[in-house]
Amino acid sequence: MQQNIPLLKRKWFRTTLWIVILLIFTGALLYLMWILQSQFRVSLKEYDFLAYLIVFAVTFLASCTIVLPAPGAAIVITAASIWNPIIVAIVASVGSTLGEITGYYAGYIGEKIILNEQQLAYKRAVSWMSRYGIWTVFVLAAIPLIVFDIIGLVAGALKLPLWKFLLACWFGRIPKSFLEAYIGAGLIPLVFPSWLL
Repeated sequence: MQQNIPLLKRKWFRTTLWIVILLIFTGALLYLMWILQSQFRVSLKEYDFLAYLIVFAVTFLASCTIVLPAPGAAIVITAASIWNPIIVAIVASVGSTLGEITGYYAGYIGEKIILNEQQLAYKRAVSWMSRYGIWTVFVLAAIPLIVFDIIGLVAGALKLPLWKFLLACWFGRIPKSFLEAYIGAGLIPLVFPSWLL
């Protein structure tokens, strides 16, 4: 039990650090949008298609990273504060789901990229996947602020069919993406009402 305390402290520190980075990155994106709208007199509403394409690309690339988290949620929150949150959420769920293919195939071909401190999480994921199958993928894809890549590695290593993995992942990512989008659509205008003209 004593050995788990430093590990638990590190997990809480990393989670807190990740939340702080997400908030700073979101704030920076909002500030950039404010500059574009007020200083350069750019109407961002005219660039819907480009915005949705950027949301897709950023969430795809953020999910392509294996084991290292990337702030894809920041772009979803920011974009949904300006553009249609329903479309932002759907595009983000598709982009982040397709990005998980990299982790799946890394596990499928047998690459060992799990860090020592993540061995326990990997073993736990193997146990969950063996016991619950695609339900593990669905549930963990829906939870914000976790490193989902380990599940992709395990699904690939256990040779779960790709279509099942992607479908379960997408169904899990839909509520997560809607949560992020409606945080952006609901909370950001309350906090920064003068920024969103």
